[in-house]
Amino acid sequence: MSRFAYERQISALAWPTLIGQLATVSNGVIDTAMTSRYSATDLAALAIGVSLYVTIFVGLNGVLQAISPIIGQLYGAKDFHQIGHKVRQAVWLAAALSLSGCLLLLFPAPLLQISNAEGELYDKAAHYLQILALALPATLGFRIYSGLNNAVGKPKMVMLIQLLALAMKFPLNSLFIFGGFGIPAMGGPGCAVATVVISWIMLAVAFVILRRNPFYQAFQLWGQGWVAPQKAAFRQFLALGIPMGFSYLIEVSAYACMALFIARISELAVAGHQITANFGTILYMIPLSLASASSTLTAQAIGARDLPRAQHTALAGIRLALMFSVPAALLIWLGRPLILGMYTNNDSIAAAAMPLLAYICLYQIVDGVQIVCAFNLRAYKVATGPTLLYALALWGCGLGGGYLLAFNPLRWFDNATLGAAGYWIANTAGTLLIATALLAYLLIIQRRYRHLHTH
Repeated sequence: MSRFAYERQISALAWPTLIGQLATVSNGVIDTAMTSRYSATDLAALAIGVSLYVTIFVGLNGVLQAISPIIGQLYGAKDFHQIGHKVRQAVWLAAALSLSGCLLLLFPAPLLQISNAEGELYDKAAHYLQILALALPATLGFRIYSGLNNAVGKPKMVMLIQLLALAMKFPLNSLFIFGGFGIPAMGGPGCAVATVVISWIMLAVAFVILRRNPFYQAFQLWGQGWVAPQKAAFRQFLALGIPMGFSYLIEVSAYACMALFIARISELAVAGHQITANFGTILYMIPLSLASASSTLTAQAIGARDLPRAQHTALAGIRLALMFSVPAALLIWLGRPLILGMYTNNDSIAAAAMPLLAYICLYQIVDGVQIVCAFNLRAYKVATGPTLLYALALWGCGLGGGYLLAFNPLRWFDNATLGAAGYWIANTAGTLLIATALLAYLLIIQRRYRHLHTH
């Protein structure tokens, strides 16, 4: 292939994924910005609630994400009938995951105790989580549609549905946060009500598309009668999905615990952290889209037994991630005041976030490399080893080291503490460890596959 051909293929698949992901994350930006204009208490409650919800959702969603590499390889091998079978089994899996997740959201007291939240802050965070329990089944159901489309290289319709959701977010947030048309102002929990409405609309639109679009007929999604859950399909999903889910859970829980522990410092500190984490999530969407696109093409190449193409595609994804993240770091550093101005008009919250935003510059470089490597390892159906690495680096170095730096229990700094910045320093160091190890792991796996192919 010509020079940069793999990069062009990845970019062509990544841009609709990126736009859709940015639309999804922009919902969180809208929640944060609008709630910050309601009250600091509501913003702090949102930070705590989002941290807990995302931890639960991402862990469950990670299990469902096993559908992408599995279907990607089947699509590359042109085994279309099996694709329909896997999708139907994924629906049963999503139903089981929804049940467990809803129970955690409806009874959040054990989780909220970590943050030491009390009074109005506790009540608002709990109410936010309980409302979101109604959205979880629809959100996981839509993830099946999204995973199917990404695996077969058709992400544009997913993007359009996500853009529709974004268009609905601002007016619905305005209605439920600030009140109107006889609906009382709900503050932060109003964001959750808007999310429930939008999630079920997204699932309904996806269902109609699957039923009526001729493209999906080859997969035989419908007309198979009653299909009970099958152990073999569940074992395949869970063998890959459980470690994937744990890796997502570890990564997101690290951020969730950061917010919960920072909440012990002050409401202002956790509000500043929420803005920083939210902006970091937006940046994360670009390497995530590249990771998704490159892993899709890698899985398809593996299914077609074109191992050289699989190798070149994975490495091209890493190059693209670096091409974005390095210049982005400089722009972020120079544009910090402008970035914070878009989030809040509260000078105290902006001052709390300003030093934290500086750590995003280095963090997003190493984070981009690690996510592309992790996704491409999943295309090779390798997930357990990286999960153990995530646990060591993010829970050990990130949270453990962050606690030592933030609260200084060992008196390393002459009774001074780094506060919220300590967690960002430690988390960046842990992510650097992950990026280095996963890159080496990916190169080893590719060498093993080449050896098996040769012999």
